[in-house]
Amino acid sequence: MKKILIADYSLKKMGEDRNPLLFREKNAIAASIANYGADIIELDGVKKVREDTIIYQTISANVKGASLAIPAGVSCEEIDTAWECVKDAEDPILQIILPVSTVQMEYIYHAKDAKMLPKIVELCKYAKTKCEKVEFVALDATRADRDFLIKVCYEASVAGATAITICDDAGTIMPDELADIVKAVKSNCGALIFVKLNNGVNMATAAALKAIEAGADGVKCAISGYDSIETHKFAQTVRMLGEKLGICTDLKETEIATDVMKLKKETDATKTSSASSDVDIILDATSTLSEVVDAAKSLGYDLSIEDNGKIFDALKVVCEKKNSVGAKELEAIIASTAMQVPSTYHLENFVTNCGNLSLSMTQVVLSKGGEKLYGVATGDGPVDSAFRAIDQAIGFHYDLDDFQIQSVTQGKEALGSAIVKLSKNGKIYSGNGLSSDIVGASIRAYVNALNKIVYEEMQ
Repeated sequence: MKKILIADYSLKKMGEDRNPLLFREKNAIAASIANYGADIIELDGVKKVREDTIIYQTISANVKGASLAIPAGVSCEEIDTAWECVKDAEDPILQIILPVSTVQMEYIYHAKDAKMLPKIVELCKYAKTKCEKVEFVALDATRADRDFLIKVCYEASVAGATAITICDDAGTIMPDELADIVKAVKSNCGALIFVKLNNGVNMATAAALKAIEAGADGVKCAISGYDSIETHKFAQTVRMLGEKLGICTDLKETEIATDVMKLKKETDATKTSSASSDVDIILDATSTLSEVVDAAKSLGYDLSIEDNGKIFDALKVVCEKKNSVGAKELEAIIASTAMQVPSTYHLENFVTNCGNLSLSMTQVVLSKGGEKLYGVATGDGPVDSAFRAIDQAIGFHYDLDDFQIQSVTQGKEALGSAIVKLSKNGKIYSGNGLSSDIVGASIRAYVNALNKIVYEEMQ
């Protein structure tokens, strides 16, 4: 049985097809791909140098049992940046990705054969000085001049490329035609040969099998996508036809069916959210004050110079205990650190009744300048009814921009930390509350945010 290598480019595809994935999503997807048996995990290219470096270094440290491939760019400087991202990976690969068809070379890079070939050789040679494994990805290879394709693949392998990928970006190659290309390239260079095929006309899997028969060593797949060979479907194909074709993979169908399909739903659901998790923020101990201020602004906060300084100092303290801080952690820092004001409103007590047969009802008692303020309201759950009761007590309603709650300690007596974001005239005010009672933490956070609004109104 010949083992066929599987390179999964789900992370790269998701980065191209949709809004940027969040830090936790990239980590989860990478871990899942390694878990279900892919040999190579392909990362998206570096777009935000500092943030992506942190993310990819974290993934590099966590991923075991699979190679980690990253696009290395089109200059020596970009190769250096890419290498910093994956240099600590168990088995890193630098990818040199350039077109080889006349139409793409001229349209994208305004270059002809005579200019593109030495560029590819130069980049492969430099990448080889950094990394033992270098992959040359020949974009639009099936529409390239055959002689030029064979020559450029040979020169790339001589320059250090240990793998060559033949891409059918148009999705129109016939299986026999692809087999001829693979056979020609394979016979002229000693590198591993992968195929990455567009499935636009539903021929990609058949073409991939024909390429394997002609000598291809690997196939590139993705979790989903109408124009990709889907990982779970290719695994099924090999299971059903592998013995007949004399091939196998390390893909685990059970893990793909359960873990990957769940990941797809979770990442799709995340993209429909309007909460702060949509903002991909990575800050660490090296972050500057201006970067912290920009991150706070991206979350909707327009803070004073004094508060920006407080947040920056608090961030440094947090980063002494953990490597980096994301959007949610930054919001918690802002809520508990910035714009701390005197309590115009103070929570005296509250009572909540709820059950599965009736609406929740909450009574809240606040105090303001010695005066007691009472509010009673029903709502869809105890938190909703509590917020409505507060609005009734103060006689005013502010828009709830976001609400988050999480456990900060373990066990049955765990403390819950709540963050409430209220909006007024487009400006965000966040409050933080802490209590062993979720409703209590939520009420305290709401009142904390409310006090910030009132304090600013009085200035």
